[in-house]
Amino acid sequence: MTGIVAEFDPFHRGHEHLLREARAQEPEAPIVAALSGHFTQRGSPAALRPQARAEMALRCGADLILELPLPWAISSAEGFGLGGVSVLAAAGVDKLVFGSESGDAPALNQISHCLDSPGYQTELKNALKTGVSFASARQQAISHLLGEEVGGLLSGANDLLGVSYLAAIRQLGAAMEIHTVRRVGAAHNAPLSCDGFSSASSIRKLLRDGYLSGALSQLPGTARPVLQREWEAGLTPASLKYCERAVLYRLRLMSPEDFLALPDCSEGLENRLFRAAQQAVSLEEFYALAKSRRYAHSRIRRLCLWAFLGLRAQDKPRQLPYLRVLGMNGRGREVLHRLKKTSPLPIITKPAAAKKLPPDARRLFELEMRSADLWRLCLPGLEHSAAGSGWKSGVVMQTVQGKISE
Repeated sequence: MTGIVAEFDPFHRGHEHLLREARAQEPEAPIVAALSGHFTQRGSPAALRPQARAEMALRCGADLILELPLPWAISSAEGFGLGGVSVLAAAGVDKLVFGSESGDAPALNQISHCLDSPGYQTELKNALKTGVSFASARQQAISHLLGEEVGGLLSGANDLLGVSYLAAIRQLGAAMEIHTVRRVGAAHNAPLSCDGFSSASSIRKLLRDGYLSGALSQLPGTARPVLQREWEAGLTPASLKYCERAVLYRLRLMSPEDFLALPDCSEGLENRLFRAAQQAVSLEEFYALAKSRRYAHSRIRRLCLWAFLGLRAQDKPRQLPYLRVLGMNGRGREVLHRLKKTSPLPIITKPAAAKKLPPDARRLFELEMRSADLWRLCLPGLEHSAAGSGWKSGVVMQTVQGKISE
């Protein structure tokens, strides 16, 4: 089976290209995607709910969509990669396909091995002493050990995730090959389209600015009806700006000790976050006050999101406790049928079944349901913001004729 780790927020032509390349590698192999839920690695709510993004992926060639649980979905690249590979490995995937700016799998593998070396730790500590961010220190360390050209690969968002996937495969001892697909068109977070391909961030901006037609034009034709439907229903685009005061309220209630309980918060960062929360009158000001050369904007955004969601470092399980199915087609059903016989993990297709999970697993699922409720508060209007929708959500099903039901 072929696996992909993704957010698909929204599913655009670059994602379609990735799926086509994955299918071309092994035409008969099912494609399984580990998909982020209601919140994403950039520290923001997903613009569309996970069921809508799962439907887009099914319409465009994926076979089985599994959820990447919240604590990993909103982690750093290392945590995101570990969570995604854990989901795919538990599903029996033996080939991971991912986008890459360089397409240089041997160099990415070289970096992933270097990150485990004693020499890297020494170089990293030396770089951090200069006051640069962790990301900059990591790139400096790799450049010093492997050369500027190899170290420069870490500046690519997809290449960085690729290194994280490779490290996770080794950490888990997963029997998983990798295949890189050169990223085409616009770069990650690029504001403009390139060669007919736009970045997900530019499409989200079109949605936030009210340009639905412009956003639709950047999606594959089969994915457009999903975005059109979600827009007309008032279910996109979700954004923290719609509940900004609620987030600031939450931040102002927190003490330095509360901030310290968040993941990836240490070395006095909790005091910086506390001071920023007391002064900021907007989220952008909070990010600006808290960030520094040492603490990157993305890290601050994720910490803010963890605080808003009420999550702590201890809420992240040591390992994946279950597999949750978000969507599937006929081939995906066959995979699921086999998984139910072979998987060591419980498989959740109906939210009600989570009530029978062991306590730790049930606690994680309940956090997912709470995040779904908070995501609803990030929608443009309050008419769809009532709690409890997560417990009613089903699996997106695609029939042989291509019809979709949820």
